[in-house]
Amino acid sequence: MDAELTTEGNEGRSRAASPAEPLQKGSSSKDALIRRLATPALSGSMGQCLRVLCDYVGASHHLLARYDLVQEEGLDFVVAADWPFDLVRRLESELATSYSQSTELEKCLSVLQPKYAILPDDAHVPAGTSRQYCTVTLNVGRTRLALLLLFPQDYVLSPERLREVGLLAAYALSLSANKGHKSDRDFDLTDRELECLFWIAEGKTSDEIATILGISRNTINNYITSVMRKTATKTRSEAIAYAVRNNLV
Repeated sequence: MDAELTTEGNEGRSRAASPAEPLQKGSSSKDALIRRLATPALSGSMGQCLRVLCDYVGASHHLLARYDLVQEEGLDFVVAADWPFDLVRRLESELATSYSQSTELEKCLSVLQPKYAILPDDAHVPAGTSRQYCTVTLNVGRTRLALLLLFPQDYVLSPERLREVGLLAAYALSLSANKGHKSDRDFDLTDRELECLFWIAEGKTSDEIATILGISRNTINNYITSVMRKTATKTRSEAIAYAVRNNLV
């Protein structure tokens, strides 16, 4: 069922109708939407792509974040956003905590599954915007991202459309990645880190890997710790599962 406003005022009708105006129902509407995404995606304009998707799903604001960078300093984890700056800062630590506390299985099961949360009471939101926001997790190659959406108050959300938006956002990012866009920055795993990842996937201990590579046990542990930080995993088993799923080993 398409998303629609529950309010009956003229303003509400106008806002609900806008996503459908340039599109027709059926597969032709999806084709038209994909065509609208292709041009800005190929030019590296993810912000424009996300505005198109916001119109489609009825969202008022978007924030696309990279999970693997959310624990680093600054705002490098933000790929594109039109959220108020203070809100981005408020959610930064929550994103990092939520992701670090999730198991690898939970992370896999969460992909393209809309999740809902409430902004803190003391957080300032734009006028007419609901405090409830939605998060859709998506993967592009080795990179895992979160698309966070704000909606007008009293807006009825469509889980089906939210999942479609996650898929379409991944599609746009993939096109953009081919042009070397920021969102495709790799994990920057070094050759040595990849070697360590390979050997722990083979069941080797740190002492055994140290002997194989001819370096100290402490250095091996430092490499493995760096791998887990970059891949946002908490244990060696999770790092191995991540490596297998993303064809790193």
